[in-house]
Amino acid sequence: MFTNRTLDRLDAMLDAAIAGDFRESDYDETKLSRLEAKWKQYLATASMSRANLERERENIKSIVSDISHQTKTPMTNIRLYAELLSERLWDEENLRLLGELVRQTEKLEFLIQALTKLSRLEGGLVTVAPKQERIGALLAGAVAEILPKAERKHISVRNTYEGDAAAFFDRKWTAEALFNILDNAVKYSACGSTVTVSVIEYEMYAAVCVRDEGMGISEEEIPKLFERFYRGSQASGQEGVGIGLYLAREILRKENGYIRVNSKCGEGTEFRLFLQKYES
Repeated sequence: MFTNRTLDRLDAMLDAAIAGDFRESDYDETKLSRLEAKWKQYLATASMSRANLERERENIKSIVSDISHQTKTPMTNIRLYAELLSERLWDEENLRLLGELVRQTEKLEFLIQALTKLSRLEGGLVTVAPKQERIGALLAGAVAEILPKAERKHISVRNTYEGDAAAFFDRKWTAEALFNILDNAVKYSACGSTVTVSVIEYEMYAAVCVRDEGMGISEEEIPKLFERFYRGSQASGQEGVGIGLYLAREILRKENGYIRVNSKCGEGTEFRLFLQKYES
């Protein structure tokens, strides 16, 4: 039968482990029972694993930051050299090839940025810190960011929300998630169509809705949409690497929200981003 002393010591060990303050040296082997000794050994191993994990996370953080930093200068130089060449080239074919070089550079730059964000988010290197924010400001910022791309395709982006509701979300990262949804809507919509942004308020959540008039998604493909690097059968010929929706889902998940999609082939697609209205 356990004595109160044994139970108290086991409880103290567990509290120290939970707080991250467990030190094996604090416990003298000669004074411990057999069960206490096994408990100490287990917690010491767990504490060591935790320390190793923290060191690994710091190493990954350093590598990701270094890669992100080191690629900025080459990308900037390529853009600069391309601009200089465009002023010296007159041949139409050479200008076309130069334009393709610039587009491929932009694509590579986007891919590096996306992979950097993905690595930081999955590795727990980014803290998503939800706090009470106005939904209207979130929508206005994301719509303003997507407008230049939409205008190039003569696509109208309509923000129909005029309310003043608030929800708990991380403004920066949720804007990233919403922009990714809007970017897909514009990318897969035909010229001259409309993308509509609206909000539906529920008791516990506010749903930001993005509705397009694009090609739609088959029922079989919908469950795969949020997988990393997945690209639908109708995405051929379109730019992208299949990271945007995955990032959006992970961001919403980290702030206790979620995403739903409703679509039919040939009838457009609607994404709903559910933001928690009350703090957890």
